[in-house]
Amino acid sequence: MNLVLLSSYLLLSAVLGGIIGWQRHHMGKNAGFRTFSLVSFGATLYTLLSVYGFTAEPSRVAAQILTGIGFIGAGIIMHKRDNTVDGLTTAASFWAMAAIGMAVGLGWVALAVMATVIMFVLLSFPDKEIFR
Repeated sequence: MNLVLLSSYLLLSAVLGGIIGWQRHHMGKNAGFRTFSLVSFGATLYTLLSVYGFTAEPSRVAAQILTGIGFIGAGIIMHKRDNTVDGLTTAASFWAMAAIGMAVGLGWVALAVMATVIMFVLLSFPDKEIFR
């Protein structure tokens, strides 16, 4: 694996995360371009490290990416005094963005791009208007 290809994976991952982050920022959410770029970038980097650095059991490192994202997601979800819950979509988006970053790290670029497009479309619909 050469440095140019590895660097292109990291850059692509950051761009895909940035696209979703831009959408979330545009919808008025706190987590935006940098946050989603970093989630995707980090997932790609850890996946690359697990595949090319820890060749004995690469699945161990990759599996812990989702655990780490779970902790971040748990910190985002807020239960308010008026019995409403905020942050579920953002937490789920982090989880999906990490999977997209992992796909890039594994070289599944077409899958990652298609998943980003689908995620963008899904996030573009306001929840309250879909079923009412």
